Amino acid sequence: MVSDVKTATRAAPASGAGREGLKAALGRTPVTAALDLGASKVACFIMKPEGVRRADRTLTCAGVGYVQSRGVKGGAIINLDEASEAIALAVERAENVAGVHVQGVTVATAGGQLQSTRVAGKVSLGARPISDNDLVRAIQHALSQIKLPGRRAAHILPIAWSVDGQGGVRDPRAMFGRALGVELLVVSVSETVFQTLGACVERAHLQFDGVVAAPFVSALAALEEDEMDLGAVCIDMGGGSTSAAVFNGGSLVHVETIPVGGQHVTQDIARGLSTSVAGAERIKTLHGSAIASANEDREMIEAPPRGDDPGAGPVVAPRSLLKGIIAPRVEETLELLRDRLRASGAPVDPGAGIVITGGASQLSGVREVAVRVFDHPVRLGRPRRVPHLADAASGPAFCAAAGVLHRAAFGPREAVSAKALAAARLRREPLEPGANPVAKMAAWLRENL
Repeated sequence: MVSDVKTATRAAPASGAGREGLKAALGRTPVTAALDLGASKVACFIMKPEGVRRADRTLTCAGVGYVQSRGVKGGAIINLDEASEAIALAVERAENVAGVHVQGVTVATAGGQLQSTRVAGKVSLGARPISDNDLVRAIQHALSQIKLPGRRAAHILPIAWSVDGQGGVRDPRAMFGRALGVELLVVSVSETVFQTLGACVERAHLQFDGVVAAPFVSALAALEEDEMDLGAVCIDMGGGSTSAAVFNGGSLVHVETIPVGGQHVTQDIARGLSTSVAGAERIKTLHGSAIASANEDREMIEAPPRGDDPGAGPVVAPRSLLKGIIAPRVEETLELLRDRLRASGAPVDPGAGIVITGGASQLSGVREVAVRVFDHPVRLGRPRRVPHLADAASGPAFCAAAGVLHRAAFGPREAVSAKALAAARLRREPLEPGANPVAKMAAWLRENL
C-alpha cells in the first residue's frame, strides 16, 4: 500500500494554511512529468524547465522512478486500486530523485484500442496573409467530416498543408494564396478507457494532464529526424500489446496496435514447461531466444515447479524446447502486425527502416526475426535525446516515457493541446468572441467529437 505520508502530500492544504499553501503552489516551478503505464512496469520521468537544451535538442531528466506494474493486463486496467498505488509509488520515487513535487502527469499507453483516421479539409482565403484563424478553419473543415462515437481524440496532427494545391508546406502562416488545404491524422482511444485512466491517476492524488499514444512518443524518442523524413516504422513491443507508429515525410501518418506482447511469451513458457509465471519470466530473461543457437539440444535448463510442494524437483528441459516456444509466438506477433499495417493502407515507404523499442524487444533474436518478417533493415531503438540517463533507465523499455518529455519540449506542433483534448467533454462554457484560436478549436471539439 502507498504510505499515508504519500497520501498526505497529495491532499489539499488544511484550511488554516490554505492561502499560504496556495501561494506556495502558484510559485512552484512547473515541471513536466511523464507516466508510462504498461502491463510490465510503471515508469515516471520528471523534467525541469532548465532541463531543455534547444541548442542540440537534448533533455536532462531530473528524476526517474519505476515499479512493477499491478492492476494492468493486456494494456487495460483491471484493478483501479492496485494500478493507482503503482502509479503513486513510481511518481514518488521519481519525485525523491528530482527533489520536486509533481502536480499532474501525461500518460503514455498502447491500450484503449488505439485507432488513427486520416481526413482532409480545404477553405478559401482572402487577399491577406494566412493567419492562425485560417488554420483553425481548415482544421475544423477536416474534422467536420468524421465522428468518433465512444472515442476520445488523443492527437490531432497536421500531416501536410497545401496552398493553392502546392503541397509540402510545413507552416503556411504569413503565406498568400486563394485556398488552404490540410491533411490531418486523428489518433483516438476508447472513451471508457480514457475515463478509467483519468480516474486511476486522480485516485493517486495527481492531475490527469492527458493521454498520448505510446508508439508515437516512443518514436519521438528513438527515431532520427532523417528516418522520419525518409520513412520509418517504430514498433513498440510492450508486455501486454505490440503497437506501431508509421512516419513518412517527417509526419506521423498511421498508428496500429495488437493486444499481444511479451507477457504472452511468458505465459506460453509457463504452460509449455509447467512452471510458474515468475519462473517463466526468469528463464525467458536468462536463457530465452527467438533464434536457434549452437548446442541448444544438449544444453539443459531448470525451471521451478508449480505449486508449493517441497518434494517436487525442478523442471528440466533442453534449451531447444524453450526456443521452440518463444520463436513461433514472436514471429506470429510481428506477422500479425505486418498484416494489419498492409490491410490499413498505411503509406509505408518501400525503403522504410524498422526501429523496435519496448521491453519485449530486448529478448535475444527479436531483431533477427523482425528482419525476416518485414524484409527491411531493423535496429533496436533507445532514448536518443536524453543522454544522461542511468544505464537502468536508458534501454528500449523507457522510450515511451522519454518520448513524452521530448514531445513536451520540442513538439511536433499539434492542432490542439493535450490538456484541451483531455477536457474536451468536461466543460461546455460559452466561448468568448475574443478567444484565441486554440480555445476556438477546443470549443469546436467539445461540440463535435
